[in-house]
Amino acid sequence: MLGQQGQCKFEDKWPCMRPTVLKLLRQEPVSRDEWHYLFEAVHSVCMWDEKEGPPKIYKALEEDILDFIRNAQTRVLQHKEDSALLIRAYIAEWGKFFTQCNYLPMPFNQLEANLSGKLHNSTQKKDQESLVRKLMLDSWNQSIFCNIKKRLQDSAMKLVHSERNGEAFDSQLVIGVRESYVNLSSDTEDKLKIYRENFEKAYLEATESFFKMKAPRYLEENGVQNYMSFADSKLKEEELRARRYLETGYGCNSVAALTECCVRVLVTDFKETILQECADMIKNNETEKLRLMFSLMDRVPDGITPMLSDLEKHIVEQGLADMMSAAQAITSDSEKYVEQLLDLFNRFSKLVKDAFLDDPRFLTSRDKAYRTVVNDTSVFRLEIPVKNKSIAGIKTQPESKCPELLANYCDMLLRKTPLSKKLASEEVEAKLHDVLLVLKYVQNKDVFMRYHKAHLTRRLILDTSADNEKEENMVEWLREVGMPADYVNKLARMFQDIKVSEDLNVEFKDIHRNNNEGIADAINIKILNAGAWARSSDRVSVTLPRELEDYIPQVEEFYKLKHNGRKLQWHHLMSNGIITFCNDSGGKFDLEVTTFQMGVLFAWNQRPYEKVSYESLRLATELPDAELRKTLWSLVAFPKLKQQILLCSSDIKSPKDFVDVTVFWVNQKFTMIKNGKVQKRGKMNLVGRLQLSTEKSKEEDNEGIMQLRVLRVQEAVVKIMKMRKRITNAALQTELVEILKNMFLPSKKLIKEQIEWLIEHKYMKRDGDNINMFIYMA
Repeated sequence: MLGQQGQCKFEDKWPCMRPTVLKLLRQEPVSRDEWHYLFEAVHSVCMWDEKEGPPKIYKALEEDILDFIRNAQTRVLQHKEDSALLIRAYIAEWGKFFTQCNYLPMPFNQLEANLSGKLHNSTQKKDQESLVRKLMLDSWNQSIFCNIKKRLQDSAMKLVHSERNGEAFDSQLVIGVRESYVNLSSDTEDKLKIYRENFEKAYLEATESFFKMKAPRYLEENGVQNYMSFADSKLKEEELRARRYLETGYGCNSVAALTECCVRVLVTDFKETILQECADMIKNNETEKLRLMFSLMDRVPDGITPMLSDLEKHIVEQGLADMMSAAQAITSDSEKYVEQLLDLFNRFSKLVKDAFLDDPRFLTSRDKAYRTVVNDTSVFRLEIPVKNKSIAGIKTQPESKCPELLANYCDMLLRKTPLSKKLASEEVEAKLHDVLLVLKYVQNKDVFMRYHKAHLTRRLILDTSADNEKEENMVEWLREVGMPADYVNKLARMFQDIKVSEDLNVEFKDIHRNNNEGIADAINIKILNAGAWARSSDRVSVTLPRELEDYIPQVEEFYKLKHNGRKLQWHHLMSNGIITFCNDSGGKFDLEVTTFQMGVLFAWNQRPYEKVSYESLRLATELPDAELRKTLWSLVAFPKLKQQILLCSSDIKSPKDFVDVTVFWVNQKFTMIKNGKVQKRGKMNLVGRLQLSTEKSKEEDNEGIMQLRVLRVQEAVVKIMKMRKRITNAALQTELVEILKNMFLPSKKLIKEQIEWLIEHKYMKRDGDNINMFIYMA
């Protein structure tokens, strides 16, 4: 045993082991016997000379490795004057050495086990570096790499610099240097430490230095627009170059760091100069240049914020300027007004699409600016006067007339008009969707609701809808775009009432036809739900022709039998009919008139040649003064007639000029002229735009809008407070606007007044320690 121990000492074995170690370092051929002997010798020394053998082997191995590395360094430095040759020599030497880092440690596994205090049969952790491999890598790092890395990096950066200037070279040289840096680290927790602290750092610094010198000069010589193209192309070039020369594995973010560096020196440093061109580019619709600017500025923190501001400002200024320039045409024509708004929307949308690729941030700016144009009061102004004392304290601000004009345009499309007749069904539908698109941007949709309902009422009563299916579709589309349910439900109820009335008419006429009452066929009754259609203030008394007056009890009796307990209220304001007008010239004309016009004309039924004073007509018709003036004016100054049905004093210029002694008489020479020819027969519609509301009810409409706004604000505040229990003033106002935005935009003054009202009536209170905090009171 003692003899065997003596033969297994380091001094006896190393001379036989060393030649094989040197062959492995030099990548010289090693025979199978030499390879196996090395395993056996290491094992023997470590087992029989445990205390001294392993450290001695490690020390001898380290000396041979360092000696090999010193020789390799000498060979590399022979080419120090030529960057390419230096790198090529280094890569060659490193390649050989790194290959052996995978083979040389293998026979020394037992040595590593002994030096690390592990048992012979223990295994290395997969993520733990081999002791001999670590020795080899660390020795290379501390010897040749520390001495040559500066020169090596500089040489690699010179090659990259040459490539940036258009010179060709073997890119594998730079890639080889990069790979040596990556593979050199023996730190298993941070494999990229040496690469990151040296190669990556040098690459980023060289890139920044290159462009800091080149970029300002290029901008000065070529201007902003050419510079943007230059910056964009260089960013793309450098990103491709970085993917080739920088590490992309091990979760490395070198490419992102390089891109950030390039953005900083090529774009961020010139951000203000570049952005100065944005407003003019938007104004001149230079979409390609804007797209390029957007792609550059989107890489910069807050880079597009000024662009969003410039776009918003342009849309508001250009939109209002266009509306102002076309004001004369669009103020008298709702079709032209809506088409102008749609043209603006389409132009601005195309700009956002072409220049900013429909980026959501730019779409938001477009919407915000377009909303300003739609709700602007410079061209159109709608006053909502309030006389009701309970809400008179609420100061009303002038509002845009846009919702009213949108409702008028819808009416033109849905009513039998020259516009709706010349358009195909699909075109009408498309234009209605266009209206809904603009309606989304209207702040005070409750005004649109008021006018749309009035127009719909008129179309349903006069049966002038161009397409009943589209009428009902429009109601559903309003529901889809967020109109309040109670409003939409009222419109739906109106259609239901019309259908029920049709069935009632058939039944009523059948009963009276069987009784041989011929006039029943000429009467068409509409029994409507008061809640959905009108208010009591719309009821106006008028003396009806006897033939109509006689039928009122019969209709009431018929309806009473059908629905016991329901009471009918007659709304003559919403009625119309056809009368036959004959005169001395032999003319016979069918005139479609309102009930008020009928009441006035029947005053001459028994005395066709008499002149009747205004005072006598008021007594005969029992119409209120305002309605009588309006009705008479429609008969003495109907715009579509060259000759009028009634005549009066020539000095009358407006309905206000009528006095008690003003006299009126029937025009016995009345004729209709068509295509320049006198017509003795014909049909004429004198109803025009049937007035469905009285002056009093218009005031009620205005007050109703304001009163409803007050109630909506109160309701929404209570709803929020009930849900939140405690909320700050600012948060309450934000949530309130979000809830009410589909109907109207509440003013701060309105919100403040209703909050005070709710506090006064114990719905909520202020926090004792914070007056800006509200607390819900159950």
